[in-house]
Amino acid sequence: MQFPKTFYLRTYGCQMNELDSELVVGLLEKRGLKRIEQEDEADLLLLNTCAVREMAEKKVVGKLEEIFHKGKKGLIGVLGCLPVAKKDFFLKKFPHIDFLVGPKQLPDLLSILDQAVLQKKSVHLDSAAALEIDYTCAKRESSIKAYVSIMQGCNKYCTYCIVPYTRGKEISRPLASILEEVERLVALGYQEVTLLGQNVNSYGKDLPDQKTLFPDLLYALDHTGIKRIRFMTSHPIDISIDLMHAIRDLASVCEFVHFPLQSGSNRILEKMHRIYTKEDYLEKVELLRSIVPEVALGTDIIVGFPTETEEDFLETLTLFEQVRFATAFIFAYSPREKTPAARWVDDIPLKIKEERLQRMLSLFRTIDQQEKEKELGKTVEILVERFNKDLQKLKGKTKRAEKVIFDGNASLIGTLQNIRLESLSHQTFLGKLIDPTILPT
Repeated sequence: MQFPKTFYLRTYGCQMNELDSELVVGLLEKRGLKRIEQEDEADLLLLNTCAVREMAEKKVVGKLEEIFHKGKKGLIGVLGCLPVAKKDFFLKKFPHIDFLVGPKQLPDLLSILDQAVLQKKSVHLDSAAALEIDYTCAKRESSIKAYVSIMQGCNKYCTYCIVPYTRGKEISRPLASILEEVERLVALGYQEVTLLGQNVNSYGKDLPDQKTLFPDLLYALDHTGIKRIRFMTSHPIDISIDLMHAIRDLASVCEFVHFPLQSGSNRILEKMHRIYTKEDYLEKVELLRSIVPEVALGTDIIVGFPTETEEDFLETLTLFEQVRFATAFIFAYSPREKTPAARWVDDIPLKIKEERLQRMLSLFRTIDQQEKEKELGKTVEILVERFNKDLQKLKGKTKRAEKVIFDGNASLIGTLQNIRLESLSHQTFLGKLIDPTILPT
């Protein structure tokens, strides 16, 4: 078989998967392959997958069924967390897949591809591999903002979560490596980085000799000259007062914290193994807001977890309304193989899950509208990222992660601008440029 000249890549899932895909594109283009958007014409077809949500899994399986129904043309590889979680399923249902690659083995993709060209089916799914990944090879989707991985894996073992089984235990990246990458990005003109990890707040706890925890990392990165620092995701138990002070004191750190609640019922939180109570959660929210009054909070919510009663669900609704989250990812529970919860009876009927999901979404939409209306008339700083889809207006985000569109020209892309928030279109602010400032190139 001839070595492929073109490739098609589709990404499913979280920001970590998006960063992994940037690494894959960089490696393949370095080898001379050309990325194309026509999957039917590609010599190599890659799906970078997520195992966290059932819907993402269904999309991948549906896409593979579609591909094989049309007839296989080139090499096919399935990457990411899903083949780690369901290796046997993929090998049995799709025997013509040429290779399966877990997230920790992506740096070896070129050698794996060499084996596939020689028609050697290969499986590389060791989630425990401790590997320092060289992200300098990554082909960034943006020239303004970049994802930066600071750690892999999770040690919390929430009963519904597949991540510890697909990404392994927590492994923090050395401080010097992170600083070097961010300094390189600053030199290239990047304005914003988002620090990624399954639980960024645990950064450094597995590196006792380094003596650098997550707040220390933020202080160190603030000296690189990067204009904005975001981070996700967080586990509430590890959000410390030192982190709150860093958000308050460091101009580069954005006033947005993804603060996953999952449930407002202590009984369900214990069953989820979240290791905090709703009282613990609220205490941290109140402390954070007293230290950083402008902070915006995001959350994840799971409805219909096994044994969840109407009373449990109402507790979640009440807490959600009390906290008034700025962003929310709300899902109906679906069991994930290999997790403890998958062994339990999924006893909440789908109809009830869907009804609770819609009630939660309705509450969020109401709160979101109310809170955004309070922001109208304010002047905020946004990072101008690109033109909107219609190519008529510019688009960017505030430090609180609010989306804003406004009239302006291409010279403003990549700069920080003051915008007055004048109206709303769904969840996006419509703003007016105030005294445009062009940053030096």
